[in-house]
Amino acid sequence: MADSCLGPPSISKASPPSLLLRPPPQLLFPFPSFPKPIPRPLVLSMASLHCSSSPSSSISNSSPRPSQPSLLVFSGGTAFNGVVEELKQLTTRVAHVLPVSDDGGSTAEIVRVLGGPAVGDIRSRCLRLSDQSNAEALAVRRLLGHRLPLDPKDAKSQWYDIVGGEHSFWKGVSRPYSETIRAFLVYFQNEILRRPNESFCFSNGSIGNFFFAGARIFFQSLDAAIFLFSRVSDIPAESLVLPVISTNDRLTLGCELWDGTIIRGQNEISHPTNGFMQLIDKGCSSVPALPSRIKRVFYMSSEGGNSLHEVFPMVNASVLDQLSNVDCIVYAMGSLFTSVCPSLVLRGIGEIISSRNCPKVLLLNGTHDRETSGFSASGFVTSITDTLNRKYGDPDSCLENLPNQYINTLLVPKDGQIPIDVQCLTSQGIFDVIMVESLCDPKVGVIFNPKSLIDTLANLIGRYMSTNVMKD
Repeated sequence: MADSCLGPPSISKASPPSLLLRPPPQLLFPFPSFPKPIPRPLVLSMASLHCSSSPSSSISNSSPRPSQPSLLVFSGGTAFNGVVEELKQLTTRVAHVLPVSDDGGSTAEIVRVLGGPAVGDIRSRCLRLSDQSNAEALAVRRLLGHRLPLDPKDAKSQWYDIVGGEHSFWKGVSRPYSETIRAFLVYFQNEILRRPNESFCFSNGSIGNFFFAGARIFFQSLDAAIFLFSRVSDIPAESLVLPVISTNDRLTLGCELWDGTIIRGQNEISHPTNGFMQLIDKGCSSVPALPSRIKRVFYMSSEGGNSLHEVFPMVNASVLDQLSNVDCIVYAMGSLFTSVCPSLVLRGIGEIISSRNCPKVLLLNGTHDRETSGFSASGFVTSITDTLNRKYGDPDSCLENLPNQYINTLLVPKDGQIPIDVQCLTSQGIFDVIMVESLCDPKVGVIFNPKSLIDTLANLIGRYMSTNVMKD
């Protein structure tokens, strides 16, 4: 692997739906599939580093495209959210694949008391995709996006006003909508009251998370809860939000460092906090450095604190179906090992991605974080390759695919902090490295300019699809 340049050692210190929602058992049906593209190889240029700031064919905002491309994006619930609105201008045919192992913030409190998978990242993406075309849609979005106060007493008081239908947040929400949403908030509250031995803390709680958790427990199905949330927030039917693991069980993420240390819990890996309900800063923060680099991530059972308690959950079949059919696969920017890799380490993911002839695009971070301190661009590629190959996991399920079978294009934010080691990337078989205009965010540093990023993706996919049409 070209990451030998880095090595494994330690780190130095629209209108609402007209149909009244009364969800029937049929909610459990699978989501529709995207049409399958013609499988042709992507023609890549010679090893180069070129800039894409103002592409020749910009995205039209006037009317929907007659044939939109389909994408699958591996991401977490934060970093990629900033480009979701711009992505809608290119296509709404996007499968957003998200992990369900987050154990920070109000998600942690829900999981602690009620169990089940974490829904925070899924709720966050659903809200970003939700309708904003009229006053009621905005009112629903504001309600489901609201967080309760930090003070526990104030939070509990405000929660009772909301669940009782007396808070001003209900203004502008019609009766069919309010009755549907409140029904699941009440169900969530009842589930808490059924556990008198557990004291639930509402501090900084997300109303959308509470609604989501209530729906999941009621239906006993994460997919059904997503379906309901998608309809309530009026997400386009062709936009899919897919948990990488469809489960009602609690999932715990673990990681092994190169020095043998095992860290348990997604939040402890990425953004450790001193207090249970402490606010998590997912931007640039002063969290302590890891004692050495991350070797791999894996799933752990609810009990036990070492790799002997590793478990191997099944990937959501809908994710595999989408991977087999989309026009482009994207590894989004964000926390590499806790947002992207938890989806890639599952059996079946590497097998399908390596078999596809389509753009496979890595969106490189603009700044370092706790998980990737000291990494160059080829280090990101190596970590993704090793995860998809399950190189350091069960020896009976390892793959031996090359990096360019998983990634063939690298998009880099201009003026980013991650070194672009072209020679190492070339040795990995990655020749298409494209610079994209960037912005400086005061909280997180250098990020992609959303419009430039989506324009670049549009040109990349268009080049691939037009090449296939000519060859066909």
